[in-house]
Amino acid sequence: MTDKVRLFFRIGYLGDAFHGSQIQPDVRTVQGELIRVFRSLKWLTGPKEDQLLVLSSRTDAGVHVRINGGIVDLDRPLWEALSPRKMIRAVDDRLDSNIAFLTVEEVESSFNPRMALHRTYRYRLEAMEFWVEPDHEAFRRWLDLFVGTYDARNFARLEEGKNPVRTVLETKPWMDGERLIGFEVTGEAFLWNQVRRMANALFRLAVGELDENEICEAIEQPMVPVDFGVAPPEWLVLWGVAWERAPLPEESHSTVFSAPPTGRTAERTRNGRWRQAAQHELKSMLYNEWAEIGTLPVVYHRSQ
Repeated sequence: MTDKVRLFFRIGYLGDAFHGSQIQPDVRTVQGELIRVFRSLKWLTGPKEDQLLVLSSRTDAGVHVRINGGIVDLDRPLWEALSPRKMIRAVDDRLDSNIAFLTVEEVESSFNPRMALHRTYRYRLEAMEFWVEPDHEAFRRWLDLFVGTYDARNFARLEEGKNPVRTVLETKPWMDGERLIGFEVTGEAFLWNQVRRMANALFRLAVGELDENEICEAIEQPMVPVDFGVAPPEWLVLWGVAWERAPLPEESHSTVFSAPPTGRTAERTRNGRWRQAAQHELKSMLYNEWAEIGTLPVVYHRSQ
């Protein structure tokens, strides 16, 4: 039996090009696209049940990702014949352009990418219809309500058998200069839809549909069900997953985000076009981040 090597890779992708990250029958997914490319290169062979390629964090359709990670097990002789540079370029040549294959390295065979230090998300609240920018101090106070370890079932689509207790390590406003555009949240791991439900609760606080006490009660009394709704996926970005061996890199590119239209001219058609532009701004930000994070090592050739 050929000796195997476990490789840890990091990727980014545009979520509106896929039906989520996890492989599903008959639809395009990020995991499925990666497996397709590895098989086309003859790097994954044999029975499907013996082929291993998994991702760290699951994302829904529409959710963009700056950094996710995963593992793949390949034959050792193949890996030794490659290099990170050659592997990244070979994958990139065949991969869907909406996915960026950023880095790859050998890890111990027991390495599990799901066991990350933390995950950070950003949500662009100002792109939601009828957004009203709140007082910044009040917004920081609202964000603080979500920090801590608690049963988060009222802010999640709880799956059977899942532990609803989660730890939110940090929250902070996402600013563009003096303008509040959304928020950033960091936690050890999140439940399904947890960040999008937090986003919708914050949006409803901003437009005056909720008050702080309702949020506190939903956290302090998790067995009393409430539903604050789910914000759209297209304004959510998995900013990054951090591991001990791969900390989350700092933001490398300053992106200017256009402000939403205001006043009497901000009718439906104009707002719709602005939202299309806002999606392109998010994507431009990600492509610039990937260009920096995925910089390939320089290879010097000997002069003859």
